[in-house]
Amino acid sequence: MTRCDRRQGKRQRWSLWLTTLLSAGCWVGSIPEVSWAQNQQTQDIELQVGIVQRFGDEPTDELTLEAPEGDRLTLTFTGGDGTPQIQQTEKLKIQIASQAQLEPTLEERIVLSNHRSFESAEETAAVWKARGIEVEIAQPDRWQVWAKPDVYSTPFLRRWLLQSLKNQGYDTIHFDSRLKSKKPQAYWVLDGYRYNRDRFEIASGTGVVRVKEGKDKDEPFHTFGGSFNIQPNAHGDYTLVNRVPLETYLRGVVPYEIGAFAPEGALQAQAIVARTYALRNLRRFAADDYQLCATVDCQVYKGLEGTDAIVDRAIAATAGQVLTYNNELADTLYSASTGGVTAPFNDVWNGPPRPYLTAVVDSVSGVWDLANNTLADEANFRRFVSLKKGFNEEEVDTFRWQEGNSLKEIAQFLKYYLEKNNRPANFNTVSEVKVVDRSHSGRVLKMVVQTDTGPIEIPNDEIRNAFYPPISTFFYLEPIYKEEEKEEDSESEKEADNMPKSEKPKILSGYTFVGGGFGHGVGMSQSGASQLAESGWSSDRILEFYYPGTELVPVNESIVFWQEPQ
Repeated sequence: MTRCDRRQGKRQRWSLWLTTLLSAGCWVGSIPEVSWAQNQQTQDIELQVGIVQRFGDEPTDELTLEAPEGDRLTLTFTGGDGTPQIQQTEKLKIQIASQAQLEPTLEERIVLSNHRSFESAEETAAVWKARGIEVEIAQPDRWQVWAKPDVYSTPFLRRWLLQSLKNQGYDTIHFDSRLKSKKPQAYWVLDGYRYNRDRFEIASGTGVVRVKEGKDKDEPFHTFGGSFNIQPNAHGDYTLVNRVPLETYLRGVVPYEIGAFAPEGALQAQAIVARTYALRNLRRFAADDYQLCATVDCQVYKGLEGTDAIVDRAIAATAGQVLTYNNELADTLYSASTGGVTAPFNDVWNGPPRPYLTAVVDSVSGVWDLANNTLADEANFRRFVSLKKGFNEEEVDTFRWQEGNSLKEIAQFLKYYLEKNNRPANFNTVSEVKVVDRSHSGRVLKMVVQTDTGPIEIPNDEIRNAFYPPISTFFYLEPIYKEEEKEEDSESEKEADNMPKSEKPKILSGYTFVGGGFGHGVGMSQSGASQLAESGWSSDRILEFYYPGTELVPVNESIVFWQEPQ
């Protein structure tokens, strides 16, 4: 990790990180080009966000960076003699060449597990660590836990570890091996000379850079504050990393996460939870030497393209404010909508519970008494889902939804999911799907699929990957039947045709998923927050509703950003 990365350990405190940032020159000021940022008098934390995470994965990959009109880009890199070099240009095109190697290189790692989310990967990584195995988390596609390549650095060590674990019954552990005769090489051409470099920095005088990905002439440029690095990652290609001040980063997050037209109180609440979430999650891409991504796997971030004056005011009004619990940054998870009740952390993921992430009925009208009417009861849950009024989210399309799937479609999607996760998919047909465990808040904790070769269990966080229809785990299954097909026109079948429809033989053909909410449902509902703000609630009141017991404070040197669970 670079000197600018946040130091990791059992207790990572602001004071240590602040000292590190200052000594490394990573603490940056305002962006002159951006009028909103000109009013920021305090210095700002610099984040490292992977904008293009797998640049060079394809030999045709191309990036174009340009400075705003009247400005120039400054490139900083190391020359062939090891001395720092600086170049300036108005526009820079970065391309990929396939560089032949004298001898093929074996890229090999042990994949201990695959996961839908970082939260699940991190909890599994903690279990492996407790067993004495050094690990790291990576995201080639899905989140994965790897046996740490730097520790298990030889083929002998890797094969010894793999065989040892398989002897203990860990059947899904596998090698990811690739023999490469070529490697991608990033380069640019300036003044007729080609520069091959694995690392270099790009900045502009105004602190604003425009970026276009791809060769399509019609592809638009996107504007970002801060500067950029091209650097290698753990997957053998490159990442374009945006080094951006935290408060500027929020300008590219808030309008895309909750929408620029949300009421002021909701925008302020979103700014606070997004700021807290970013600072708590700086460890996500440690294996790749940066901190956050720009997608839904972190928070959606699109630079300065969709900035809005109202959103900017909400960010400025909450500048530096974060949510804490026992002096540690809270895990401020949020989703689009909950379906009427928020989910505790452990309804979706394993790991230490977060006392402030509890089951909260998303209503201010007392529409449901959860304490005395648990949604773990199937009848109660179905009755709850039938309710359409009295909730903060009731005007949102995703508050209630339903969609059907045939048994054949369920089998096809399940096979794809299992194969992606290196699990056996040696079945042909699905005969039944059941919800076998449901939480107090109504979330599905476990499903069992009966196949022609036996049952397959799907746990909470994996359900939205293993099945196509559900957009949350807040649902129940309604069987779909069809009349049994006739093979020949016998007398008994003629009699069956004359039977009442309710008495005719039926066979199961699929299921309708009937539910509510969009996303994991933990923490703040963006739809609910918008409605509460519309009715006059302030941001601090909204946050207390969704994260009860947390404290709203300015970032200060006593706060623990994140600590590894004991």
